[in-house]
Amino acid sequence: MLLEYLKYVGLGLVALLPVANPLTSTTLLLALSRGYTPQERNHQIDRAAIYVAAIILVCFYAGNAIMSGFGISIPGLRIAGGLIVAYIGFGMLFPSQTEASVQLDMAPDEPSVHVATPHGPQRPKPRDIAFIPLALPGTAGPGTIALIISSASALHSHGGLQPIHHLAVVSVAILLALLFWICLRSAERVVHVLGESGIDAVSRIMGFLLICMGVQFCIDGIFELMGKTMPG
Repeated sequence: MLLEYLKYVGLGLVALLPVANPLTSTTLLLALSRGYTPQERNHQIDRAAIYVAAIILVCFYAGNAIMSGFGISIPGLRIAGGLIVAYIGFGMLFPSQTEASVQLDMAPDEPSVHVATPHGPQRPKPRDIAFIPLALPGTAGPGTIALIISSASALHSHGGLQPIHHLAVVSVAILLALLFWICLRSAERVVHVLGESGIDAVSRIMGFLLICMGVQFCIDGIFELMGKTMPG
């Protein structure tokens, strides 16, 4: 029983880690949390880790029902996710001249909230990046969601879910969220090493890579929609 449980947990982590890739969210955090205090950054990280675990569990247990209810297909999920990733990438590759305009571009509908600081002047409250883009689509992106939903469907079609499956799914969600949390907390050291100019360079490089990833998500969705496989 224990060996079977460990096998399911190991398979889940091996399948999800390459797709989820928490290092992507670490780079996103470096790029989007400039100007945050350490306490504000850690608060975002803690909430993002909880969101990642919640997304995994919701996708596993209710993903098929949600997608069927809204008429969403896996190719549609991939294309939509690709567009979101590419949009975030463009914002990182071509940032505005000032930090304020960057925040305005990335979150145009958010009200400007000011908070008092112990030093006297007020500054805008940093926008919430915990759910979007750190958790979704940074870690739990369209590839991760599609893999989770397809795995749940496969288990349902082969005798349904057993108690050991439920235990393994919860364990994988917690472990992946913990690894995600560790990666993001380690970004604090990278901030001190790279400095402002280094983070700006990493942000632009990551922006280009995100654009490439977004386009690839769209290509995969289009090929899957046409019932074909990617060449090569």
